Amino acid sequence: MSTDFKDHWESTYKRKSVSGLGWYEKNPAPSLKLLQQCKLSRDDSIVDIGTGASTFIDSLVEAGFKNITAVDISKTAIKKLKDRLGREKASNIKWIIEDITKPEIIFNSGEFFLWHDRAILHFLTDSNDSSTYLSVLKKLLKKNGFAIISTFSLKGAPKCSGLNVRRYDQTSLAAFLGNEFELLDHFDFLYTMPNGDTRPYIYTLFQRR
Repeated sequence: MSTDFKDHWESTYKRKSVSGLGWYEKNPAPSLKLLQQCKLSRDDSIVDIGTGASTFIDSLVEAGFKNITAVDISKTAIKKLKDRLGREKASNIKWIIEDITKPEIIFNSGEFFLWHDRAILHFLTDSNDSSTYLSVLKKLLKKNGFAIISTFSLKGAPKCSGLNVRRYDQTSLAAFLGNEFELLDHFDFLYTMPNGDTRPYIYTLFQRR
């Protein structure tokens, strides 16, 4: 991603309240449904890619997970999430402000049992960016680890937050990840935005062979 992307997300999170963002989830139920299938221990390492101000982090903390890493390109988004969690809960999370297509800090985090990405991959329309994303995923995800990846579905909108997106289904996501990954589950999900509009998503759960 370019500097323009970083500026875009900083501006977006500064201008709008978290609950007014077009991708805000009060309850990240689809991700939690797939998380349950992973049967992780509370000490297993989890990374949330493009965490933004996601309530998925809140859910992980409330469920007792102790080894959480949150990654986002926007320091404003991270600050808003920290403020919502409060100092005590936020202090137990590893925070990384970084562009996943220009990775450096994340490589110091060790390996993960779970990679969670709700709606970052679909913004990587440049093949070099998506290739970097995949290489980071393969480097950091443990053998037999899980990847929950959600994007706009083939029926979804061609843009989000004013940016072009690449839409997927379970077949194209499996092809993107390659033979190292087994598709365990997938489902379509119609997300309702805060303004009442809807966006079709695809949710997938993969396991590294």
